[in-house]
Amino acid sequence: MKSENKDEILVGTEKFVPMLSQETIQKRIEELGKEISEEYKTKLPIFIGILNGSFMFMSDLMKNININCEIDFFKLSSYGDEKISSGRVKLVKDLNADITDRHLIIVEDIVDSGLSIKYVSEMILAHNPASVKVVTLLLKPESLKYEVKIDYIGFQIPNKFVIGYGLDYAQKYRNLSSIYVLSE
Repeated sequence: MKSENKDEILVGTEKFVPMLSQETIQKRIEELGKEISEEYKTKLPIFIGILNGSFMFMSDLMKNININCEIDFFKLSSYGDEKISSGRVKLVKDLNADITDRHLIIVEDIVDSGLSIKYVSEMILAHNPASVKVVTLLLKPESLKYEVKIDYIGFQIPNKFVIGYGLDYAQKYRNLSSIYVLSE
């Protein structure tokens, strides 16, 4: 069970403190939406969310996209119930859309090692899309182990464990409206 106030979240004996407020997150998403809409105003992109983590970010991003577009989802698993990636990615749900010759925007909640983005990019490129770009709410540059190109970044954060706004700890705490970081 969680105990939440604006100063901390308790998860068992671990304390999480605020990192990014709901207002800060929404302001940045609005900026990203404008930037992407401008760049794709003459195209019909497909936004591809990476489930489960990206659902809140993707929902709010779509509310700030003012061009015609389509939406689809991949579901991957790489963390299980741990705070660090297992180092293996498993495809749980594939795309429904035909992505050949289409402009794709992969939507990710967080890029830390880069493994999931590398995995998805390799799968997608096999279908010969017209273009592929990546938008992530959070990027942990210190954690990158794979060379991946991230085209739109919400926030760069330190290599610390975070929860909230779609990000989970053992599948819990995704429903928090702000992002919290594990206190040292």
